[in-house]
Amino acid sequence: MGELHPLGENLPEECRVFAVELRKLFLGLGISVRRYAVRRHRDPSTVSRFLNGTRIPPWEFVFDLFADLAARRGVAPTPAAIELVRELHRAAVRTSRSPGHAMEILQVQLADADRDARVSMAHQDALGEALLDRKHRIADLEVRLNQAEAAWATERARADALERDLPDRDELLKERDLLQQEVRRLAEELEEVRLRGRRAEERCLVLERQLAMVESQPPVVVPQPEQAPGGPEGPTAPKRGTGPRPKILVVDDQQNNLLAMEAVLATLDQELVTATSGQEALKALLDHDDFAVILLDVQMPEMDGYETAAHIKRRPRNRDIPIIFLTAMGADPEHSSRGYAAGAVDYMAKPFDPWALRAKVSVFTEIFLERRQRRSQGEDPADWD
Repeated sequence: MGELHPLGENLPEECRVFAVELRKLFLGLGISVRRYAVRRHRDPSTVSRFLNGTRIPPWEFVFDLFADLAARRGVAPTPAAIELVRELHRAAVRTSRSPGHAMEILQVQLADADRDARVSMAHQDALGEALLDRKHRIADLEVRLNQAEAAWATERARADALERDLPDRDELLKERDLLQQEVRRLAEELEEVRLRGRRAEERCLVLERQLAMVESQPPVVVPQPEQAPGGPEGPTAPKRGTGPRPKILVVDDQQNNLLAMEAVLATLDQELVTATSGQEALKALLDHDDFAVILLDVQMPEMDGYETAAHIKRRPRNRDIPIIFLTAMGADPEHSSRGYAAGAVDYMAKPFDPWALRAKVSVFTEIFLERRQRRSQGEDPADWD
């Protein structure tokens, strides 16, 4: 495992070019594959597959390789060099789209969510212990203050002497007030940590369901011309009438998110069209017909999801296509109300429930097919509802 293996056979050209550039970066380190795998806490066989092109690594692995090479040479890489490798990585990812690659991305996301959950739990325990210690100290100070007050009440005649004997009363009161303020602060911080922990656990559950769905999907079999295409098991959009398969437009500026959604929707009998920006989405709507539903990310550069939806709704040709917003900002009422105001029919938070997304897409596809069948039969659109 110490030497580089030859490049994999029958690699797509984009994967081969990216693998060659990746190997050049690695050779600049002057160490073995096994040693670098130990340094980065990765499996040596996985690193070897990254370097021979049979598996496309996540961008974090490439970025770490740049950082290690800069530390060895004492010179940081230029932005142009990083962008060149970044473009090669994107091209390789687009070429090697597969459920296996989507699983790897989801596993990385699951590991991040699990790490956040464990860090939150440790932080929660530390804050709990600190909070308990402060409460004990407050109780001790309360006892001491009560004792002082009792002494003053029973021996009023000796109040001046007691004041001289207990010169630290004001200091005790001040310390108690400061500790009470700290207790309130720690209690608020503990509640925030608990909330982050619960959200991280919820992300783990949803990502595990996505992984289970990808793992359970049967391999896609391309039917021969003389064979009738068979539908896979699971929730699929019903076939009504004749005509081309309905299309689903998936818009997200993150390639990893597109791969994950393609893996979830792969077994539905629909054609997936992807776009990485609002401009690409509007162009796709001009180039294609028969879109049954649009899955639209909210946070995108240049033109966000709300602005893209507004452009879509202004076009008479596309204004009736249902839009489902997908966002990592959570289901906050302010964001969801803005999505509905932009013309969306639904608003889902990431990471999304894969079964819920498939069910919603199937419902809107069925509505689309029913309308197309009625249109082909010459029915009046005004009587459809």
